[in-house]
Amino acid sequence: MQLTIYTKPAGCFQCSKTKDLFAAQGVPFLEVDITTNAAALEYVTAELGYAQAPVVLFTNGSTVTHWSGLDPNRITDTITLYGAKRQ
Repeated sequence: MQLTIYTKPAGCFQCSKTKDLFAAQGVPFLEVDITTNAAALEYVTAELGYAQAPVVLFTNGSTVTHWSGLDPNRITDTITLYGAKRQ
């Protein structure tokens, strides 16, 4: 299982809140700053089709789930999956 959060750190409330929700539940993630990583920005915009940060990419085996923005329901679902895999 791997969780990557593509963020805009400066002044992005949705980015901060998304990271905080995962961190509060002990879910590890890799943060990628799309304001300093041109390849990451190209990936989330051109390949995934998003124009809003954060972009969350969750890989669970062969299943890849991704979304853009602060989405509490998807965050909760991902935290639940992470917890189930750890037990």
